[in-house]
Amino acid sequence: MSHSRYLQTRRRFIPAAAPHEVFELLTNPEMHPVIDGSGTVRASSSRSQRLTLGSEFGMQMRLGVPYRISNTVVEFEQDRTIAWRHFSGHRWRYELEPQGSGTLVSETWDASRLRHQWMLRLLGFTRRTGPNMERTLERLAAQFPGRAE
Repeated sequence: MSHSRYLQTRRRFIPAAAPHEVFELLTNPEMHPVIDGSGTVRASSSRSQRLTLGSEFGMQMRLGVPYRISNTVVEFEQDRTIAWRHFSGHRWRYELEPQGSGTLVSETWDASRLRHQWMLRLLGFTRRTGPNMERTLERLAAQFPGRAE
């Protein structure tokens, strides 16, 4: 687990879930509100059924007030890695590693390249992101009933 303020990673093992199954869920933007542990992702406004490298997709969000955010898939390796970048430059990355009969999922939030990092700290993102990622991974694991650790 990384503890840098602007680069945080959390991991969770999902027993009996193959990397392909987890990857298919992550590449479906309709599932992002279902697994979101922050409570801010409300709905996909994407026309894309499945994300691939270069896909642009939007999310209806709510953090006090409703807003919309645009994302672009910037990393994509089938059944291994998917990452998207928000307009402001920070990234969300999921890495999948087969382990025995399950998958180790690593979720990383990388805001290390942002120019206005102080805003994230001021708004509490640096404090809340780690616990929110843990809830996201818990909700992701719950999509594979009877398999969650």
